[in-house]
Amino acid sequence: MDGPLSIDELLDRTRASLRRLGPEQAQRAVAAGALLVDIRPSELRDRDGTIPGALVIGRNVLEWRLDPTSADRVPEMVSHDQHVIVLCDEGYASSLAAASLRQLGVHDATDLVGGFQAWKAAGLPVEH
Repeated sequence: MDGPLSIDELLDRTRASLRRLGPEQAQRAVAAGALLVDIRPSELRDRDGTIPGALVIGRNVLEWRLDPTSADRVPEMVSHDQHVIVLCDEGYASSLAAASLRQLGVHDATDLVGGFQAWKAAGLPVEH
């Protein structure tokens, strides 16, 4: 039996199962209909801004809001085939969140490499 994983090992395993997107790829996917979900806490959104059109969902309720079978889902989440891109501040928590959504059957869930900070550094649109 294997022992427990370190967070770094868990993150590496999780990321190996995702087709992660860079900022420009994520922007193109959103233009094609993907749902961009910002799980950053309000303090970081207030400090750094938000991505226009991103759906803000707290990490603590993410699975309930994005499970297409949940009575508490957001109306934007229409099926298990919805392309969902999760972003956090730097792209760590979002990997784990995307993997959790995949366990719920959201087959095309992934995350943004480098998170919001990478989006901003790429010069993509940000609202303050």
